[in-house]
Amino acid sequence: MDGWMGQILRINLSDAEYRVEDLDPDLAEDFIGGRGLASQMLFDEVDPRVEPLSPENKVIFAVGPLTGTGVVGAARSMVVTKSPLTSGITSSNLGGHFGPELKFAGYDAIIIEGKSPEPVYLLINDENVEFKPAEHLWGKSTSETEDMIQAEIADSWKARETQIVCIGPAGENLVKFASIIHSGRAFGRSGAGAVMGFKNLKAIAVRGTKGITIADVDSFKEAAADFLENKIKGSFFTEVRPALGTWYLVPMFKGAGMLPVRNYQAGIFEGVDKIDEKVMQSEILIGKKSCFACPCADTRLTKVTDPRFQGEGEGPEYESWGKLGPDCGVNDIAAITKASYICNEMGMDTISMGGTIACAMELYEKGFLPKEDTGYQLNFGNAKALVELVEKTGLRQGFGDILAEGSYWLAEKYGHPEISMVVKRQEFPAIHPQGSQLMGLAYATSNRGACHTKASVSLDKRFEVAGQATRLKQMQDYIAVIDASGLCWSVMMRPPLMIEEVSTFLRYATGADYTDETMMLVGERIWNLERVFNLKAGLTAQDDSLPKRILEESVLTGEAEGQVIQLDKMLPEYYEARGWDKSGAPTSQKLAELGLS
Repeated sequence: MDGWMGQILRINLSDAEYRVEDLDPDLAEDFIGGRGLASQMLFDEVDPRVEPLSPENKVIFAVGPLTGTGVVGAARSMVVTKSPLTSGITSSNLGGHFGPELKFAGYDAIIIEGKSPEPVYLLINDENVEFKPAEHLWGKSTSETEDMIQAEIADSWKARETQIVCIGPAGENLVKFASIIHSGRAFGRSGAGAVMGFKNLKAIAVRGTKGITIADVDSFKEAAADFLENKIKGSFFTEVRPALGTWYLVPMFKGAGMLPVRNYQAGIFEGVDKIDEKVMQSEILIGKKSCFACPCADTRLTKVTDPRFQGEGEGPEYESWGKLGPDCGVNDIAAITKASYICNEMGMDTISMGGTIACAMELYEKGFLPKEDTGYQLNFGNAKALVELVEKTGLRQGFGDILAEGSYWLAEKYGHPEISMVVKRQEFPAIHPQGSQLMGLAYATSNRGACHTKASVSLDKRFEVAGQATRLKQMQDYIAVIDASGLCWSVMMRPPLMIEEVSTFLRYATGADYTDETMMLVGERIWNLERVFNLKAGLTAQDDSLPKRILEESVLTGEAEGQVIQLDKMLPEYYEARGWDKSGAPTSQKLAELGLS
């Protein structure tokens, strides 16, 4: 096979066995790879009704046919599982170098099944797979885990640096939003790290030496070079992103009044000038870091010298900044950065962590959450409590044991579920949805729960309602293809959508007859497959909703004053655009059209 490696590695943790299986070429063409291929495998092999934290659930890592090929942004890998946070299907995307290395080892996907009786980690060196004891790694942070594994294998694998994904204490302690970490980067959302922790799988270390075959090498190289020269060089991607990273969003959303302030009770943060992108550059930035074969280098390397919160590491990225900062009312750059570091070391999603603490702070300020339960005077802005509660959550200590369940269960426990800012029990990202009708609809309809990476927010026509459903559907289908191909969402989501470029790359790499139309059909197939999994798991159209605050209580000021998300108008239009019935279920005609009947 060209583009694809043609092999799936199946790991049975219960029996410490593995086998290599051939990838079905038709299946590969129908779902491309990455998120598409892994979602189809989960749908085929896992009953949607299983308990997420059970041996019957599976964790599937997958790459796309473009991963590792050298095209700008082609460094991505995906993990797909049933989420312990939402109880639906989830997928998380990762950059860095793990995906290309998995491809070089000869695999399009790894299927993890069963549960090991003792902690283990996997050592994958091309076709050689070893199950290694990990009791000595249990309880270690993610950076400690990576360093210890690298030290253990250094003598035998000198030829090339091994790429590692691992969990930290949060995954071991089954925190519902635990992440899987790779060199400071994260398979972030929805708790895939908890599923890995339940399975007693601490880490996967991969080294590969194989090449990737391309169907039409000359045309592929020409297209990749043209893309770099005419779409990447001298663009926003090389001029703005390297300078600010994802912090370019800070002035954008600050100016639009769309920051997540005090659990989305406002969109303008009065303390933002103390923690904005200028402060980041002058006080904590020490360097930059890039993914495989990418000229952007938009990851921030930072260091905090403040004696209260000293540390050094990656981030925070915009989402971490927004959720651990303004959402919690914290205007202390050292505390925000330290909290982000701890999330990475513990292996936790910064978005859900910040959202859960923000929810707790609102519950506390409104008198619903007593101080004797929290151990803190938990008002918005308490930087010390923020940092300490992040660590306690990862360890499930004290009040952290309650926070580890997520904001939905926290707010329900204290009798006020309306204070949890979630969709499908997953916390909002750091973009206030009332500032954009499209983003509000995107949160409500995302298959993995509230999500900012399944649509791209634009400040142009952001208050219009008509036509947003059709526009969103196109974005969602397109992004499904990006996630399946191995390309980077950040590179490929700049308007207008680069549909033609993606289909060209896929066609030259694989030899499959992808056109703009058939490629978008694949994206729609992936989206509908995820939807059917969720329906079978028990989610319904009632889960395509938003909190009362977002639907009924206008909290923004400035240009967005008076805005609420008009979901009642957009959702029926969205279902119609998708070919679903009024209950939000794909019709038999739509499933047949997509080859899913």
